[in-house]
Amino acid sequence: MEWYLPVIWAALIGTAVAMYVILDGFDLGIGILFPFARSESERDQMMRSVAPFWDGNETWLILGGAGLFVAFPKAYAVIMPSFYLPVIVMLLSLVFRGIAFEFRTVSRSKTMWNAAFISGSTLAAFAQGVILGSLIQGVHVTNDAYAGGAFDWATPFALLCGLALVAGYGLLGATWLVMKTEGPVADRARGQSKQFLIAVLLFMGAVSLYTALLEPRIAARWFSLPNFYFLWPVPLLTTLVAYAAWRWIGEKRDVLPFLASIVLFLLGYLGLVISNFPYLVPPSLTIWDTAAAPASQIFMLIGTLFLLPIILGYVGFIYWLFRGKVREGESYH
Repeated sequence: MEWYLPVIWAALIGTAVAMYVILDGFDLGIGILFPFARSESERDQMMRSVAPFWDGNETWLILGGAGLFVAFPKAYAVIMPSFYLPVIVMLLSLVFRGIAFEFRTVSRSKTMWNAAFISGSTLAAFAQGVILGSLIQGVHVTNDAYAGGAFDWATPFALLCGLALVAGYGLLGATWLVMKTEGPVADRARGQSKQFLIAVLLFMGAVSLYTALLEPRIAARWFSLPNFYFLWPVPLLTTLVAYAAWRWIGEKRDVLPFLASIVLFLLGYLGLVISNFPYLVPPSLTIWDTAAAPASQIFMLIGTLFLLPIILGYVGFIYWLFRGKVREGESYH
């Protein structure tokens, strides 16, 4: 097996996951912030800010899931049985959220659809965090197959990660509203951005402390020498970016707080990669252990490399086309 093919596919899937977390994260954040709006007109303004983007953002989830199935079938066969319940909750939540998004605009009464949008967004974010946390803790594997129970994912650490991701998406959503809206919605979002920023930093600290104390393999990765000398810039940069985000929110900047939130997410994502690479199913299966045959990887890689620029071009064009702020009572149509 060519050693570099699994690395290329791991990079592609990792990029797709990062794109999904950032792009779908802020529109899931809109749903998390929905209960704090003071009127239906404010909720309409919030939804219009993501209306051109939200369905395209979920393309990256499909790419990540399909890439895992094609390039790392053994990992897919282990991960899916271990997380059936949270995966089903996530997918159903995304379905109900999408239905609520469309039906809310034509319904006479928006109460039920508001509730579906809020619960769908929050549960999807929470389920994603639970899956991530349980995966970090490790999956019980015997003979390359899942050997745990149906509720092995339900641990305090996984639930902590679920709440952390809800807070993170709330931060992305709040800073997105600062950038894309005006009036009371944007003013309230500035205060919410600071609150979620504090929550995110507390959760990042708690998750980092937990993994360092209770997962020896992760502690060894970060604190053994000479690793420590190369890795200490990551938490330092995280602190500096968080400080910059706080200042920019206070200075009433529009775009910079959202960009800082993205960088904060990417730094957290980098920390997870550092902690777990090359394990795709920690703590036992690496990307090479779970990789498909080289011929299959090459065949799918050709198609992916052809389609990826098209996807990126489409995403870039849509975000450029619908640039600018959404004002109260205003629509993109």
